[in-house]
Amino acid sequence: MLRAGIVGLPNVGKSTLFNALVANAKAEAANYPFCTIEPNVGSVSVPDERLQVLANMVNSESIVPTRVEFVDIAGLVKGASQGEGLGSKFLSHIREVDTLVQVVRCFEDDDIIHVSGVVNPQQDIEVINLELILADIDQIEKRIDRARKTARTSKEAQVEVVALEKLLVDLNAGKPARKVALSDEESDSIKGLGLLTRKPMIYAANVSEEDLATGNAFVEQVRAVAAKEDAQVTLVSAQVEAELLELPEEEKAEFLESLGVAEGGLKSLIRATYHLLGLRTYFTMGPKETRAWTIKAGMFAPQAAGVIHSDFEKGFIRAKTISYADMVATGSMQAAKDKGLLRSEGKEYLVQEGDIMEFLHS
Repeated sequence: MLRAGIVGLPNVGKSTLFNALVANAKAEAANYPFCTIEPNVGSVSVPDERLQVLANMVNSESIVPTRVEFVDIAGLVKGASQGEGLGSKFLSHIREVDTLVQVVRCFEDDDIIHVSGVVNPQQDIEVINLELILADIDQIEKRIDRARKTARTSKEAQVEVVALEKLLVDLNAGKPARKVALSDEESDSIKGLGLLTRKPMIYAANVSEEDLATGNAFVEQVRAVAAKEDAQVTLVSAQVEAELLELPEEEKAEFLESLGVAEGGLKSLIRATYHLLGLRTYFTMGPKETRAWTIKAGMFAPQAAGVIHSDFEKGFIRAKTISYADMVATGSMQAAKDKGLLRSEGKEYLVQEGDIMEFLHS
């Protein structure tokens, strides 16, 4: 399962956002720093309207979406990497995640304390990113002497030392590790370190409800920073999402429409998190269940089959395949087959986004 770590300064709306992401989460959203001590973990389904469409075609008993797990840690402050505010402990909780979501405060509210006394998204991002860089430098410095000793007799360690030295140069210059050009072999050598700035980043600009549709000047600051990093920005409103949780289902669409948006920012955030890592979805469907499966872009049919069960990959024969668009256009598997749209694909087939597949295996 894809795992995303939520980071940010105290009082930017991280835990409120997490509670909205995972409606039954128990994260305490209090108006003071460090209210979240242990990490809060919860998984959410990736919104995909295609699932219901397919399920309706075959009257599936159940729908199983793909999921993303979010890990919410306490707010970080300047000096976190050196343990300020227990920051080094908090950072250790997200070394194993696949991507980071940095929540940035983009709203004014005199009742909610800002840790530095003024709302300044660019400055807030600089504080968080610097702490992540310093934490990575600390990780590398702890590792590099040992790697150098081992490198005297190990080619693998020699590759690691080269990678670590490249990373140290750029990290000390203030650049995140994801911007450092490493060979595949070098990248593999440092995976175990769980470098925080090596992970892809999404900025979640947390706005008030009146700015959800259009953003504001604070959001433009976030977009300017993200543009330099080739990072993504998603507008969210923890305030709106918290209100949505309290509304009956039939009133949610009307509330969002009154704000000038079709959906809350959380759906966009979940989708962005999912796609950031180059993940794709294919479907299986039948009377028992219609299900979404997660694969990496570039996977061939046997690898996709292996996501369901390793035996499917080992004994792969072929895959009955139809695109989502063709399935919807024809209305049923039989109609698609009659029109020659149901294909039989072999081991060299590159699975496409939205494919509906049935695997034949020995």
